[in-house]
Amino acid sequence: MKILALGDIHGQCLNIFEYLQENSADLIVLTGDITQFGPDKLGEDILNEICQFDIPTLAIPGNCDQYCIYGEIENSNAINLHDRTLIIKNIGFCGFGGSNTTPFDTPLEFAEIQIYQEIKKLMKQIESQEIQILVTHAPPYNTKTDLLPSGEHVGSESIRQIIEEFQPSLNICGHIHEARAIDKIGNTIIINPGESSKGFASMINIKDDDKAVIDPKLISL
Repeated sequence: MKILALGDIHGQCLNIFEYLQENSADLIVLTGDITQFGPDKLGEDILNEICQFDIPTLAIPGNCDQYCIYGEIENSNAINLHDRTLIIKNIGFCGFGGSNTTPFDTPLEFAEIQIYQEIKKLMKQIESQEIQILVTHAPPYNTKTDLLPSGEHVGSESIRQIIEEFQPSLNICGHIHEARAIDKIGNTIIINPGESSKGFASMINIKDDDKAVIDPKLISL
């Protein structure tokens, strides 16, 4: 399976459309910030434009999406993965959008305890799957994927705790534009594809032969 991971679109999608016209994927995963604080219906329109390429698309909201994004994902042709699970063959997906609290008081922020409790329930639903993929907007704390240029780590401590406890195969995240990177926590691969509005993404190839192998790459659109 080839998964195209996109994060932090912020309403700017032209390079994504151009890429999809010439390249294929088996699945698209959007890690949130589909819009930049709206306006209403923009998220739905963007998702439907991406879905016109007939590639199944999973989406969660980001902290810069308005509350209406929940309904917009539901009303679009994408699959809403926020606070939900999905199983495709031997791969279990679960997702949680928004972010831990920020200094900017953005629309979709959650307390760490809520992040932990909700994702823990989701992980338990997919832990029997051969491959488990956790899709979050916020990156886990203290990794290359949450590192600001100042040297400060600003990711979610709860997401890190979940990864340490459950060791999913992969965590696809976003949120911190400057922290485009691949890292690991134990056996879990962490990937932040970067700001897709600026032409960044990742392609994750899951080779399912005798033993599933996950091969993530950072790409330019």
